Amino acid sequence: MTEMQGSEWTISEQDQLISEAVERDEPKLRSFIRRRVADTGEAEDILQDVFHELIEAYRMMKPIEHVTAWLFTVARNRITDMFRRKKPASLNAPAADEEGGTLEDLLPSAEAGPEAEYARSLLLETLEEAMEELPEAQREVFVAHELMGKSFKEISEETGVGINTLLSRKRYAVLYLRQRLQSIYDDYEKFARK
Repeated sequence: MTEMQGSEWTISEQDQLISEAVERDEPKLRSFIRRRVADTGEAEDILQDVFHELIEAYRMMKPIEHVTAWLFTVARNRITDMFRRKKPASLNAPAADEEGGTLEDLLPSAEAGPEAEYARSLLLETLEEAMEELPEAQREVFVAHELMGKSFKEISEETGVGINTLLSRKRYAVLYLRQRLQSIYDDYEKFARK
């Protein structure tokens, strides 16, 4: 896949080329990003953004001559953008997919007092509700990848859904869940600082 040749490619041909790029470049690209971004969650977001941009480029029929080099350039730009706009992290706990990290690490400790216990129960309840609000396809890929630890390749083989579609579904799920939980977390942080 060295060059897009015209705009006559079918969606299935595009999907095949995207899947090949993901399979070939995902491990190297993930490693490249993780060496530069300490937070696993941010690194995964950047990785998903890079592949999402690849999908968009193919769908918009933009020619990409050297896909691997293009992916690393996009990743480098995303990392630079992240550091430029870096604000204090809103969640100061390890990401759920870091080694040893769990959803439990993201929640206020139940032993930190009644306010923390209340915030914890509210966050869990809201997370459960928010996951139920997700479209089924987004919820399934989020649960399989984040909670069950399956790779996108494994999920694709099990479901028959292309990797690029799975990446998009998970990205939308993560964005929605963050939006739903952010206001509760912000309220708790304000209260905890008093």
